[in-house]
Amino acid sequence: MNDYFVYIMTNKSNNVIYTGITNNLIRRVFEHKRGYSIGFTKRYKTIKLVYYELFNDINDAIRREKQIKGWRRKKKIYLIESINPNWNDLYNDLSK
Repeated sequence: MNDYFVYIMTNKSNNVIYTGITNNLIRRVFEHKRGYSIGFTKRYKTIKLVYYELFNDINDAIRREKQIKGWRRKKKIYLIESINPNWNDLYNDLSK
């Protein structure tokens, strides 16, 4: 059984929101932070992990990612702030 993560990244000023999916959250966030990802995340410097959810089924994770991506910004902000009101970088807690 594998773990899958749906995660939300933002930039330093918290004005960009990126939602993604991965099977290795620590590695994937590290790639974002180092600018290894080509495209949106590199262009907008999404370097802060502000939200994530864990799934055991890839199909559930894909459905959730699509659901969040379909939301308006206000709803995404509410989701983030429901567990991370100060928009702290959660990566530091993961990598301990």
